[in-house]
Amino acid sequence: MKILVSNDDGYFAPGITLLAEALRQLGAVTVVAPERDRSGASNSLTLDRPLTVRQAPNGFFSVNGTPTDCVHIAVTGLLDFTPDVVVSGINLGANMGDDTIYSGTVAAAAEGYLLGIPSLALSLASKAGEHFESAIGIALQMVERFRRKPFGEPVLLNVNVPDVAASELRGVEITRLGRRHKAEAMQKMERTLSVAASRENARVLVAPTSRQPHRAPGWKRPRTSPGAIEWRPSPTPMASSGCWRRSRNWHRSPSQ
Repeated sequence: MKILVSNDDGYFAPGITLLAEALRQLGAVTVVAPERDRSGASNSLTLDRPLTVRQAPNGFFSVNGTPTDCVHIAVTGLLDFTPDVVVSGINLGANMGDDTIYSGTVAAAAEGYLLGIPSLALSLASKAGEHFESAIGIALQMVERFRRKPFGEPVLLNVNVPDVAASELRGVEITRLGRRHKAEAMQKMERTLSVAASRENARVLVAPTSRQPHRAPGWKRPRTSPGAIEWRPSPTPMASSGCWRRSRNWHRSPSQ
């Protein structure tokens, strides 16, 4: 099995290193990831400049572009084969609801999906990163399931794993994307004087998304239930009910 691994935190992030090492149990692993943290890059492609691809001493490829660039370049020419599956992660912090639109982790997997490859975005539902092994175990199970029981069509699965010990995980919950309320107000920083422009420039920070979920009927609230692995099929357009049903049936049916 040929596995392409990427992320949005950069090729040096601990999550991608541990993930790639574990996935080698299942096949040949190639890592193509951004040269720096590109969280929030969404599905953007870099079209205004050439990109540079470098190979690190550990064999990982780094790209001075977005997560989408990384997967796009890998599949359309960098590699001399087409991957059987794309795995993006392991992200620190859950990707749920509207977050999936902005997420570079989900974007890397989405590019694999758009290029016709079954793809998996994997996140730990906390910033602490205390139990990477729990997310790795789920990744191994799902990639092995792709191998033994192909989905039958390209699919993008967004998986959030609680940051708890594997023994504390309480099964898988297949959900639909929820929505959040609008983001909080931007954060104003100090003002600086631009000599060249002879005017003041304001420095601001984009505010985090609202913590309050939008409870639309029939949709999963954007949170992780304690101990439950949440798995969201995320096709294009997002959250197709048909894909949700097929994903549920695929997960419930026995693998060969």
